[in-house]
Amino acid sequence: MYYGAIKGIDIANGVGVRVSLFVSGCTNHCEKCFQPETWSFTYGKPFDEEAERKVLDALSKPFIRGLSVLGGEPFEPENQRALLPFLRRVREAYPGKDIWAYSGFRLDDELFSESHARCEVTDQLLSLIDVLVDGRFVEKKKDPSLAFRGSSNQRVIDVPKSLARGEVVLWEED
Repeated sequence: MYYGAIKGIDIANGVGVRVSLFVSGCTNHCEKCFQPETWSFTYGKPFDEEAERKVLDALSKPFIRGLSVLGGEPFEPENQRALLPFLRRVREAYPGKDIWAYSGFRLDDELFSESHARCEVTDQLLSLIDVLVDGRFVEKKKDPSLAFRGSSNQRVIDVPKSLARGEVVLWEED
């Protein structure tokens, strides 16, 4: 897996001060995507041990609330396979920090059921995520007043509750 950026301090992609990992590779190709360079699966640098250590070190700061994974597309199958062992390490090292993920793939239509995005590790990966912002960016539904999303068709989902109920449960900020 490649990544386009690691932001050690980010306040835009989830609640609180976060570390954000922007993975590379996306087949969604949303019109007016804010990072079309990340569509390439080889954009940026390889996500190697050094990059992993950089993220884990940034997460160690006490004021960091959690990790956000976005892209590109974290739920492209090849990215899922690379992210699974890494997110397990994040959970083990920092059990009190939350994990957010952003995906153009919809949870109920594409990640819970057969689709291009669903693979042998999807369920395991979802089990490590607290909040999923799902749905492709749609320019005609763009709304800058929305928190944590770019267009009104996108949803902010409580993943543990959704997995427990087998249906989408929207996230509510505490």
